[in-house]
Amino acid sequence: MNKFKKINTIIAGFLCLLSLNSCSYLDKEPDTELTMDMVYQNRTKVEDALAYVYAGLQNPSQGYLNVIGWEIFADDITPSKRWQQWDWPNIPKIFGQWTPNTSWAGNFWADYPRRIREAYLFIKNVKPLPEEDLTQTEVDYMKAECRFLADYYWWNLAKTYGPIPFKPDYIAPSDFKLSDLLIGRTPFDSIVNYLDKDMLATSKLLPASYSVAEKYGRITSVMCLTERARMLLFAASPLVNGNDWYKNYTNKDGTKLFSTTYDQNKWIKSAEACKLLIDEAEKAGHKLYVEYNEDGTIDPFKSCEDMFFTKYTSGNKEILFPYTSTSSAYANYQFYTNKVLTLEFGGGGGLGVYQGLVDAFFTKNGLPINDPNSGYVETGFSSAKETRTTNWNEGTGVKGEVTASGTYNMYCNREPRFYTAVSYNGSWYSVAGRKYDFFKNHSDNGYTHDAPQNGYLVRKKIYPFDNNKTGSWLSNRPLWLYRLGGAYLDYAEAENEAYDNSSARLEALTYLNKIRVRAGVRQYTTAAVTSDDANYIHVDDTQDAIRKIVRMERRVELCCEGTRWDDIRRWKDAENLPEVTGDDYGMNFAGANAADFYQRTVYQTRVWKKANYWFPVYIDEIDKNPNLIQSPFWN
Repeated sequence: MNKFKKINTIIAGFLCLLSLNSCSYLDKEPDTELTMDMVYQNRTKVEDALAYVYAGLQNPSQGYLNVIGWEIFADDITPSKRWQQWDWPNIPKIFGQWTPNTSWAGNFWADYPRRIREAYLFIKNVKPLPEEDLTQTEVDYMKAECRFLADYYWWNLAKTYGPIPFKPDYIAPSDFKLSDLLIGRTPFDSIVNYLDKDMLATSKLLPASYSVAEKYGRITSVMCLTERARMLLFAASPLVNGNDWYKNYTNKDGTKLFSTTYDQNKWIKSAEACKLLIDEAEKAGHKLYVEYNEDGTIDPFKSCEDMFFTKYTSGNKEILFPYTSTSSAYANYQFYTNKVLTLEFGGGGGLGVYQGLVDAFFTKNGLPINDPNSGYVETGFSSAKETRTTNWNEGTGVKGEVTASGTYNMYCNREPRFYTAVSYNGSWYSVAGRKYDFFKNHSDNGYTHDAPQNGYLVRKKIYPFDNNKTGSWLSNRPLWLYRLGGAYLDYAEAENEAYDNSSARLEALTYLNKIRVRAGVRQYTTAAVTSDDANYIHVDDTQDAIRKIVRMERRVELCCEGTRWDDIRRWKDAENLPEVTGDDYGMNFAGANAADFYQRTVYQTRVWKKANYWFPVYIDEIDKNPNLIQSPFWN
């Protein structure tokens, strides 16, 4: 790890430097002490300083899982509870073992202020170095990148902890007083309003994309607009828009920190921001990733699966906010998810999905499983294989075959996204060339901590032929923080909430249906349709009806991508979700035969507290600052 000891009093402390070409720290110790002037008179050191600011971006795979924990806190991915013995500190949190004394590996409160500060120092001190080919144009871009990254870190602090002490564009002077820094929290809306304007302004200083391949992953105008749109969607949502839970939540001086008055204009701003993002992204060449069958029709299986394995340079223009790193960033997710047999392929296969996610996927005709017209069958076994038009061969190992004869009916006749997201008993295990066998003490369930605890494993984002034992492990693949498909669903939600009229609902359905067409399921329409219409499903022309289907679509389209945690929080819906607040179901991990295994069985019980909507500030920080109050409901 590179560390340059700053002797300038403004930046006392250590600066960890990171290579711009990779998101992995370099194992290199300093051999000298550098002053501020020395850092910004050398292009390499300038780039190192910039890379340190970038290094706070969240790893959307490894970090979301067991460091930050977004996946674990929500109700998409469920880890083996017994992994807690190997220091998975986020696992106890979902069982109620969470207090202001509990550490959190994400550590935003300590880490992000350092990166924000360095971003402001960079903006203040960087200058062109003509003799080293660091031009004014490049410097201007770098400064704009740092400006956005500071905003990004401010927002992620606020999204995690709620109102925070907020001093944008501030660098402590050499003669600063400690009291200048010991401030209370800033009202949530004030933070959002500042960042909204600043992200928009910064977007106008940056290109929508870079033509130089080496700059892929550097901040663009589209990336600025992406985070701004996501922020305004959160800020318009029920948790922070008219929520009377927080009417008595104030600073010690009485300053109210949340507005408890509903503001419809927040949804209008959100819809406008989402549409601006989409327009600018599409203008820059971004589009949904789609693969086609030989007959020219969309292949939803290949489209939904290969999107996660196809790089931007290979045609995946759906990526809006890339995360550039080596493929090892996928290591934990890949290791814990799909490699069941430690002796055969390496890894620990205890990372599954909730039964609630299994149930959330639509049937083949695009209806939810509880719709009487869906054709869903819960129990029993299929009497014949099912084939569809697709080049996908990971249903049975044979091209076009989705399920084999004898498959449990719960898993038959489901939409394509189900088969590319969930590994269930009897699904195809590509690297092994056979079906998964999750019965107790059978091939893929040794009845240990490294086995599917509720009869499922995650399949989404897992390259099917990675094999640790042969060295074919962690095939290089793209990572991203957000994609265009998510932006379409953001806009559909915001547009429906912003304007309660038929025109807005039609607009919302237009963008929601783009996702469903790619996924190979019927589109929605408010027009009348016959019950056997092969292309459309009727939905009532009401705001409530569109809200319901938008949330259903987000549940399955964005599953296992780290967005579900934000959704269930901002909707103020977590306490209404049984798998977040109580018993969690799956198939019977202890079942050694079909009769015992295929039963909905409680495998763990979670605990939810109202306080969990915001993270607590670690108690030591509260003790240091007499003006700082704890996050809501944590006292």
